[in-house]
Amino acid sequence: MRFPEGFLFGTATSALQVEGGNVNNDWWEWEHRPGSPVAEVVGDACDHYHRYPEDIALMAELGLNAYRFTIEWARVEPAPGQISYAALAHYRRMLQTCHDHGITPMVSLHHFTLPRWVAEAGGWTSPTTAVRFQAYARLIAIELGDLFSHVFTIVEANMVADNAYLYGIFPPGHVGDAESHQRAQLVLARAHQTARAAIKAERPELLVGSSLSMLAPVIAAGGEDAAHRHLHATLGPYLQVAAEDDFLGVQCYSTQHYGPDGPTESPLGVERTQMWWEFAPEAAADMCRVLATVVPHLPLMISENGIATYDDTRRVEFVQRALAAVSAATQDGVDIRGYLHWSFLDNYEWNLGFRCTFGLVGYDPRTFERTVKPSARAYSEIVRAATSS
Repeated sequence: MRFPEGFLFGTATSALQVEGGNVNNDWWEWEHRPGSPVAEVVGDACDHYHRYPEDIALMAELGLNAYRFTIEWARVEPAPGQISYAALAHYRRMLQTCHDHGITPMVSLHHFTLPRWVAEAGGWTSPTTAVRFQAYARLIAIELGDLFSHVFTIVEANMVADNAYLYGIFPPGHVGDAESHQRAQLVLARAHQTARAAIKAERPELLVGSSLSMLAPVIAAGGEDAAHRHLHATLGPYLQVAAEDDFLGVQCYSTQHYGPDGPTESPLGVERTQMWWEFAPEAAADMCRVLATVVPHLPLMISENGIATYDDTRRVEFVQRALAAVSAATQDGVDIRGYLHWSFLDNYEWNLGFRCTFGLVGYDPRTFERTVKPSARAYSEIVRAATSS
C-alpha cells in the first residue's frame, strides 16, 4: 500500500463514550430519565479522562500519528458564561501529551452532547444555541488553538438532527417531529458556519471542517438516478454548508443498495456486524470516490471507519481491506488526507450501551486495564510499512 506524503493514520473517540463521569451534559440526564430508551448508563465509561496518558502512549507505540477527540463543552462551560479553567487545563494537557508522543491532535467541539443548560434552553431547535456555540468555538481557539491543527466543529450533524427529532433515540427523544427536525438542521448549519468564522478570526492557520455520516452507494442496474436523487436529498444541504471548509470528514462504515425505485435492502446472506450493518471494508474509500465527483475542491478525511464485532479476526480483515482500498483511491487521485479508525477503545455506543465493541483496544470495566487486540497490531504493521517507505 502507498499513501500520500503526510498522510495521517490515527484513531478517534468522543468524550461521552470514553471519558466517564460526564455528568453535566444532556445525555447523562437523558439516560437517567424514567422510561429512557437507553440500554444502560455510561457511568465510568473507559475512564479515559484519567487514563489518557497511557492511551496516547499506546497509540504512539502502535505507530499512529493522529488522534481526534472531543473537547467537551459541558465540562468547559458547565453553566452559562461560567468557564472551567481546570477543564481547559485538562484538555491542554491532553493536547500536549499528543505532541510529546509525536501525534497530531485533532479536536471535535460537538460530538452528540450539549451542556444541560443549553439543552434546557431549546438545544438545536433554538437559534440562540448557534450563538452560544460560536462563543464556545472562539474560546477554544483562543485558549487551546496553539496546540491543534484540525477542528471538527460538529460531528455528524445529520445524525444529530435525525436521531433527536425523527427517530427519538437521542435527547430530547422526539419521534417524527418534522418541524423540529427542519429547525435543528438550520440551527446546526448556522452553528457550523459561525463557529468556523470565529475560529478563523482568532486562528486563521487552523483547518476547520465538520463530518457527516454516510453510506457508500451500491447501485444495481437502473438505480443510478434513484441513488443520485437520494444522495442529493440527504447530503446535498450539508455539503453546501461545507463548501467553504478546509476539509470534509467522511464517517462511513457500510453501504446502501439502490435499485430503480430507490434504496433497497442488502442481499440475503451478507455478513453483518453487531450494528447489523453490512460488512463492507471498502465502503469508506468508495464513498470518497463519489464525493470526489460531487465536491472535487474539498480535501477529504476519513474521520471514522471501523467495525463492531466480537470476532477480532473480522476486524483484522476489515482494517487491511479498508486501507488497501484507501491506498488505491489516493493513487487514483482522490484527495484523502487521513484515516481515523473508530475506535481506539471498546466504548459506550449511545442508546445501545456497551454491547457493541468497535475498539482496537479492549479494557476491563472494573480495573480499566487495557488489552491490545490483534487488529491493533495489524493496523500498526500497515502504518509502519507506509510511513517507513
